[in-house]
Amino acid sequence: MLASLRPLVPYLSKYRRSYIVGAVCVFLHNGIWILFPLVIRRAIDDLYRGVTAHKLWISALLLLAVAVSKGIFQFLTRWIVIGVSREIEFDLRNDLFRHLEGLSYSFYQRTRTGDIMARATNDLNAVRMLLGPAFMYSANTIVFTAGALMFMLSISPRLTLYAFLPLPVVSIVVQYFGRRIHERFERIQAMFSDISARAQENFSGVRVIRAYVQEEAEVAGFESSNREYIARSLKLVRLMGMLWPTLETMLGLAIVLVLWLGGREVLYGRISVGDFVAFNTYMVQLTWPVIALGWVINIFQRGTASLARIHQLMIEPVEIRDVPGAPAAGPIRGDVEFRNLSFAYNHTPVLHDINLRIPAGSSLAIVGPTGSGKTTLVSLIPRIYDAEPGSVLIDGRPIREHSLVALRRHIGFVPQETFLFSETIRENIAFGVEHASDDEVRWAAEAANIADDIEGFPDKYKTLVGERGITLSGGQKQRTAIARALIRNPRILILDDALSSVDTQTEDKILNHLREVMEGRTTIFISHRVSTVRNADRIAVLHGGRIVEIGSHDELLARNGYYTDLYNKQLLEEELAEV
Repeated sequence: MLASLRPLVPYLSKYRRSYIVGAVCVFLHNGIWILFPLVIRRAIDDLYRGVTAHKLWISALLLLAVAVSKGIFQFLTRWIVIGVSREIEFDLRNDLFRHLEGLSYSFYQRTRTGDIMARATNDLNAVRMLLGPAFMYSANTIVFTAGALMFMLSISPRLTLYAFLPLPVVSIVVQYFGRRIHERFERIQAMFSDISARAQENFSGVRVIRAYVQEEAEVAGFESSNREYIARSLKLVRLMGMLWPTLETMLGLAIVLVLWLGGREVLYGRISVGDFVAFNTYMVQLTWPVIALGWVINIFQRGTASLARIHQLMIEPVEIRDVPGAPAAGPIRGDVEFRNLSFAYNHTPVLHDINLRIPAGSSLAIVGPTGSGKTTLVSLIPRIYDAEPGSVLIDGRPIREHSLVALRRHIGFVPQETFLFSETIRENIAFGVEHASDDEVRWAAEAANIADDIEGFPDKYKTLVGERGITLSGGQKQRTAIARALIRNPRILILDDALSSVDTQTEDKILNHLREVMEGRTTIFISHRVSTVRNADRIAVLHGGRIVEIGSHDELLARNGYYTDLYNKQLLEEELAEV
């Protein structure tokens, strides 16, 4: 059982001093509370011999002192132990987020966002309950039961034996219910992940759902998943509903047995009335620890199940990392080379024997049919995916000899799928550039031909774009993303089909601005439009993961290959559009 807590050892070690202080408070809190029945015994036996005002005052003050002292240490116990659980929750959440930020893109391709969110919220809360209330009540139960047992034995070993007769049965019940709770809670959390993922996908894809009039179908599907989640939760509730009454029933039987046999012991003069009252007070005091035991079992099984789910994320390997000795910073000229490059996704070949060099300050356009590997090729430059060692070089050095921070700081990347944060336009453009000035933001917006659009908004650069930039058009989102790449002043600029959502007139304006920006930078852009790529220094045609043609616009037209066919097709489309 303790092996399941192994992932928490570093955190428990970090706060061991606080837990030690909390443990001391637990001992003092329960140690003082154990004295309560003894004070009652003394008072009853003393008053049985004769009642006086002095005796009443002494007994009342002793009971008050015990109650106040117990309350002080109970408060300190809760404050320290629950506080530590919050601190560990803080550290664990930060570590989880930091680890998730470092995972490769392939991880997010195979893992649903809703599942990650469920583990980072609901599961993390269950772990916090394990580290706080579960630890605290477990310690209280163990310390108080051990102390009470010692004093109960001193009063009457025979009554103590009868009082603890149900203990073996309690142990069996605890093991049985604990195992069932763990299994059911794991299934509940898995279902919660499914619900979170479904909700997240619906919110993100709300436009598609409405466009295809699938609102009712999605509501029905969500209702079905939610009903299944509730059904599984109710099964757990029924299980917990059986656990607590079972424990209370066994405790009640023990109390009845003690009352019957203890009363006879008093009648036969074997124990005093004070001893009998004190013993029964211990039995009553043990009621809450026994009830808490059932609650702790529930929390512990929930917490360990959730901890296992979080640990699955924490042990996910970071596939793309810095190699030892990689410089943290340094200038990059922007010379890019692919040398005998072959690449595969999950053993499925995508790129084959690519040999290509892009001199610093030059421009390269990449064209080719869908699925030819264009995006994959440019994604290897900022190490979104990792190629074989030595197959991708920057400035003549293998790319892995550059640290990720130094490498990516010099790259402006506009991916095919534009993503904007739920912030203002200014914050989206300045993303990744600390202390960007207003002039720099405006310059980047003008270079991306989005400045006029922004000035037309009521709040201008302070306009909130909504989740994923939902309030902007496709072309506006792409141009904002281009501005975000340009403000970094990168040595290498990569535009992956970044002009697909703008019209040809806007495209011409953007390209005219970019020609000035591209001076002295290595620029790589992917496009399906010949108008976009024709002015590049060189154009590479990718087909089936191989470079089948490379040269300038005029050189490729003279070869009458794929590029010529693409050019003629688009020329015909333009002529037909003008008719």
